[in-house]
Amino acid sequence: MNDFTLREGEDFIRLGQLLKAVRLVDEGSDAKYVIANGQVLVNGEVCTMRGKKIHDGESVTFNGETIHVHQRA
Repeated sequence: MNDFTLREGEDFIRLGQLLKAVRLVDEGSDAKYVIANGQVLVNGEVCTMRGKKIHDGESVTFNGETIHVHQRA
């Protein structure tokens, strides 16, 4: 499991942006494709919304990798 820390002052990151930020996809178009095809799980459930807001304590899984999102302390 990998961790991703939100930037100071941010309450969330959008799903497509998170996949790019942790380098699970190369481009936004790649994120759009894998999300739309149901290949991404948010908190263990398939999510097809690229703009889904991912908050502190949530997890995202794609291609065998799980990312846990944290708020900056």
